[in-house]
Amino acid sequence: MRVLVVYCHPVAESFNAAVRDAVIRGLTRAGHEVDLLDLYAEGFDPVLSRQARLDYHTPGVNAVPVADHLARVRAVQGMVIVAPTWWYGPPAMLKGWLDRVFVPFETFGMPKPFRPLERRLTNIRLLAAVSTLGSPWYWWRWVGQPGRRIIMEGLGGIIHPRARKLWLALHSMDSAGAAKRARFLAKVEARFAEL
Repeated sequence: MRVLVVYCHPVAESFNAAVRDAVIRGLTRAGHEVDLLDLYAEGFDPVLSRQARLDYHTPGVNAVPVADHLARVRAVQGMVIVAPTWWYGPPAMLKGWLDRVFVPFETFGMPKPFRPLERRLTNIRLLAAVSTLGSPWYWWRWVGQPGRRIIMEGLGGIIHPRARKLWLALHSMDSAGAAKRARFLAKVEARFAEL
């Protein structure tokens, strides 16, 4: 399948770059075609402007500023997000991408009383995310895993209802030694090679 890998980290030599590369190696080994979307390298503007917010609920008009990104999302069967978790959620750049690109009428239909959002991205049958977190796993669970929920449940609610979902995370990143990091990279590559 064709997979959009959405990568978000401002530092080119970060550990997250090694995670991104492990994801791509695994997907390639599995025979998938990869479209890499590096939000920082592409200079994506995450700011939802006043006009974009005013146009947010206007079909067609809301898609114009992000038409190229919408086309890339529609052209894939899988989406993998690779980004750190900062302050329990995605980096501002990634959150801005979600805010700006996943607009009503294009990616979901507006909810009606007693009905969920209408799924408009049923082309996506795989949703995965790989993240690094400073917090230990038990604290992450205690605070309710907000970043994971944004991606896996928020995006998960507008893609194919039987899509496969995968979340991989390296916790306590700030104290993870070289061996723990290497094990995580090997795990990531192996899991994506199985998809």
